[in-house]
Amino acid sequence: MKNLFVLSQIMCGIGLSMIPLCIIAKESPIAIAIHGGAGTIERSKFTPEKEKAYRAKLKEAVEAGYALLGKGGSSLDAVTTAITVLENSPFFNAGKGAVYTYDEKHEMDASIMYGKNRQAGAVSGVKHIENPINLARLVMDKSVHVMLSGKGAETFAKHQGIKLVDNKIFDTEHRYQSLLNAKKKLKAAHSNKDYQAKHNALPVNYKMGTVGAVALDKEGNVAAGTSTGGMTAKRFGRIGDSPVIGAGTFADNNSCAVSATGHGEYFIRYNVAADICARVQYQGKTIEQAGKEVIHDVLMPVGGTGGVIIIDTKGNISLPFNTKGMYRATKSNTTNTYVGIFKAD
Repeated sequence: MKNLFVLSQIMCGIGLSMIPLCIIAKESPIAIAIHGGAGTIERSKFTPEKEKAYRAKLKEAVEAGYALLGKGGSSLDAVTTAITVLENSPFFNAGKGAVYTYDEKHEMDASIMYGKNRQAGAVSGVKHIENPINLARLVMDKSVHVMLSGKGAETFAKHQGIKLVDNKIFDTEHRYQSLLNAKKKLKAAHSNKDYQAKHNALPVNYKMGTVGAVALDKEGNVAAGTSTGGMTAKRFGRIGDSPVIGAGTFADNNSCAVSATGHGEYFIRYNVAADICARVQYQGKTIEQAGKEVIHDVLMPVGGTGGVIIIDTKGNISLPFNTKGMYRATKSNTTNTYVGIFKAD
């Protein structure tokens, strides 16, 4: 019976010489990678219980996305599912863990892109959407636009049957304390000019925090998605890189799929996600080479901190970052679940 099982995995035919010809059917690669943000993530600040909880949530998210891929689901569905798990967790700066704006509210951004046809959807500055990644997906699937913002995005959401929620459902005590700490550092600002200078001087961790996913399905299509609460104490409707196609999110079957996390202003200015894919497509570089060049050689010299997750149509995954840590996890049909937080993981 064992031999019969092996033969069932082989495609056979009869050649012109009447000799059986058999070709082993190669399994199509499937893979997924996720991130929960990069920054000054130090082991000394984690209790064993806290570290275990973070690792468990990352594992839950990546395996939820992978389970869909294993059933033949699309990379878009895998990305959306994984990100939804992270948005629903208070651990990460997206959805229920979103940071506070200067005015003590939550304003969230998200985007998604499909590598098969470069269709994309994004939302920015939404305040009453429980899972912004789902709304970004609807913008892609159900509208003629790529990005919708603020009240307009929420009006579109209502037209699509999405219930608006109270902004307070995103409140968390640890994020509120971060806001208060940031405001103390900004307190001496008496003018807009002073505010800008003091905001630039805030520690990196106040400026970062995102979740994202990239995936490859059995059809050979890649997808990428990113969701965030943005920057602590942000003002004036600030938008980061997460909803910007080409900066925080990009996917093209001719190259790769990328989701970014970091200091968004730099990722926008240097077009990080699209730059990585362009190096793969036009320079013939591997995703590992392209990611390393952009994250370490392009961003670091100008002060850009953060990281990316990258996947290509062969199922290769790369997770470069230039910070002390990045919440991350991967799984494929050839590798077991991997979860990392610190640089040494």
